[in-house]
Amino acid sequence: MVPSPVSLFANLPEALPEERCDTLLETPGFRLERILSRGHRTPAGEWYDQPLDEWVLLLQGQARLTIEGRAAPLELSPGDAVHLPAHCRHRVDWTLPDCTTVWLALHFSAEAGAGPAAFSATRQGDDL
Repeated sequence: MVPSPVSLFANLPEALPEERCDTLLETPGFRLERILSRGHRTPAGEWYDQPLDEWVLLLQGQARLTIEGRAAPLELSPGDAVHLPAHCRHRVDWTLPDCTTVWLALHFSAEAGAGPAAFSATRQGDDL
């Protein structure tokens, strides 16, 4: 098979009644997804509490996350990434309603030694 490029911005729907997750690549050790949001948020009173670590990168749009134990919500803009360890309770509080927010999410097991390397970059003095 000859590799060919794929655009993460291709085929963005005009209408997005539900958040959409597209699996781009999956192996026994990880799953890579493109997530599309347009005004979507986690339903009131619900939290994500996932068995795998998740590293998420916001490529387009904007979002606000609440992470249990963090004093203030986390505002994400294009280029911002965050590592959510397994069972780190979090929720999406807001995404732009008039623009498709494009996320790249990597789900993996840190127990397999595949944890992210330390990343020292900060944005506006806020640890990512």
